[in-house]
Amino acid sequence: MQKFPDVPHLDKVTLHPGEQFASKKPVQITTLLGSCVAACLFDPTTGVAGMNHFLLANQRYSKSMPVSVTEAGRYGVHAMELLINSMLHLGANKKSIRAKAFGGGLVLGTISHDNFLCVGDVNARFIKEFLRNEGIPLDAEELGGDQGRVIRFRTDTYAVYRRYIQKTATFIVEKKELGYWKKSIEDHEKEERKKGDIFLFQ
Repeated sequence: MQKFPDVPHLDKVTLHPGEQFASKKPVQITTLLGSCVAACLFDPTTGVAGMNHFLLANQRYSKSMPVSVTEAGRYGVHAMELLINSMLHLGANKKSIRAKAFGGGLVLGTISHDNFLCVGDVNARFIKEFLRNEGIPLDAEELGGDQGRVIRFRTDTYAVYRRYIQKTATFIVEKKELGYWKKSIEDHEKEERKKGDIFLFQ
């Protein structure tokens, strides 16, 4: 199995589903992706860069519906806003931010042959819609496919290294993402129940 280039002078950061990290100090950020998507954002004018790892809460959405404005899209928008705001707090200029995006593989669920997108497709489609709507250039992407990926983002050079994981190990990614996905749905249902609470104003 090939290894990523060793860069001992850079601190290492590992992201898990639902996390994000931004830094002005050069670091190397690593994450394991299946159906999830990771957006690597960087501002070459200030050196601020970061990455997130997110999975939308809904498993399928209509192919004719813009994902970024759906309930599923709320989770992606939240993940992207957290990362962008963290970068702005460190001095990034939003107009200068650029992106690279990875993930959205066919790990959770099966291929959809009807008029609906499956979970990996939804995530991949969302990130492209979001970046386009926000006017953030997408310099590189590797989205879709049927394999999990490990990616490492160097925030000093903005280079992203990708390594596919063996399909026999995909169940590890699936287990992690399924747990994260179920928790996202539970959190969403709790929010919806709160909206229906009755309040008495006297």
